[in-house]
Amino acid sequence: MSAELIKELNTQVSSWSVMYTKLHNYHWYVKGKQFFTLHAKFEELYDEATQHMDDIAERILTLGGKPTAKMTEHLSEAVIKEASGNEKAEEMVAAIVSDFDEIMKSLKNGMKLAGDAGDFMTEDLLNAIYQSVEKHQWMLNAFLGEDNN
Repeated sequence: MSAELIKELNTQVSSWSVMYTKLHNYHWYVKGKQFFTLHAKFEELYDEATQHMDDIAERILTLGGKPTAKMTEHLSEAVIKEASGNEKAEEMVAAIVSDFDEIMKSLKNGMKLAGDAGDFMTEDLLNAIYQSVEKHQWMLNAFLGEDNN
């Protein structure tokens, strides 16, 4: 077990915990013409965030580590920040796109650490999450009218 890998995995657990709460905030408080679209999308994303957090935490336990499980730790260890509570609909989407950038950087680092340690199961888990996040990011950028290139 690599202590550096466990630390990066806990960064993911914390980031997904913060993302879960942030997405709930957005789900509850989104307003405007895109309400129905975004309300449903945010729910889809927070359900997925829960699964990612749980899968990574269980992988940490399998590796003999201890997943971060306190909100204060999640807020301090996450690569993203919680919602301000004042975002408009498009600002919410833009924040998620930006957050996904940071989460994907952490996922890449975790994949490298896992690969270097010969832990291909963890590398595969993180790669699958990365691909899902990357696709969501592409779709959210399309929603914003942004070019992904």
